[in-house]
Amino acid sequence: MSELGESSAAPFAPIELVLEPSEAGKRLDLVLSARALGFSRSALQRWMEDGRVLMDGVPGRARDKARAGARVCITPAPPPPSDAIPQDIPLDVEFEDASLLVLHKPSGLVVHPAAGHPDGTLVNAVRFHTEVQSGGDPRRPGIVHRLDRDTSGLMVVAKTDQAREGLTEQFKAHSIDREYLAIVLGRVGEPLHFDTLHGRHPTDRKRFSGRVQRGKRAVTHVWPVGDNGEATLVRCRLETGRTHQIRVHLSEAGHPLLADPIYGRKARGALLPAAEKAIGRLALHARLLGFVHPVSGERLVFERPPPQDFAAALARLELD
Repeated sequence: MSELGESSAAPFAPIELVLEPSEAGKRLDLVLSARALGFSRSALQRWMEDGRVLMDGVPGRARDKARAGARVCITPAPPPPSDAIPQDIPLDVEFEDASLLVLHKPSGLVVHPAAGHPDGTLVNAVRFHTEVQSGGDPRRPGIVHRLDRDTSGLMVVAKTDQAREGLTEQFKAHSIDREYLAIVLGRVGEPLHFDTLHGRHPTDRKRFSGRVQRGKRAVTHVWPVGDNGEATLVRCRLETGRTHQIRVHLSEAGHPLLADPIYGRKARGALLPAAEKAIGRLALHARLLGFVHPVSGERLVFERPPPQDFAAALARLELD
């Protein structure tokens, strides 16, 4: 597919237009991205660098000033091919339109191909299900965020370059609503709020830590829902989305997730071992996802209750 997004023009066909007096003096990349052609601003900037955008026959630069009456010709570049082959893997789709896909990722499914997981991933499944532009990273077409392999829950996938750019900006602005359910060890008696740095653990490269001297900011808000003395069901709302963020914050606060193989500890007590066996993976579920549709501007909010394995662990803990 081309990077034309919602445009009805033929793929890769040159687009010609005439600039209006009201557009004169503005940056050329801003003028063209505002024309609702279906191109993202970053795509237009790349094409300008490649000489694919002409203004009155001369290659235009992003910072050039638009001139009233100037004729602009845009020749879209084909996106790089994706490395991920389409594979017939079932998808649990919550919502879909021409721009994006909201789905429930089951525990055990890796999001994108990587070392040790060349295929059989969510990306392979999405490519079989629908066409996705790979204008960002061809190894991860449509992926704007991810969940750990053993985490279940809601994800959004961008089908067009325009949607990918819009969703990425919302993630950067921390305006995406994301709420998780987690089962943690011990009793959490009051809300917890974390605002730390986040980076690689200094001695264990498989782990991350909030106890670092340098790193990115990580903010998590946690509210207890119920406990039995051995474990607590908590709601976690993210402001940022760092790798393993919830797992790190709760573990370093003394409340690791049930059955977390990296940050957890052995489940001890009358009920915890049976709950750990029932879930068989770390107890984390992305239950809520809310964002502004990058094309329509509509506010969308999706909720999904935890799957059967999570519910079984809650039942063993008498927290359901």
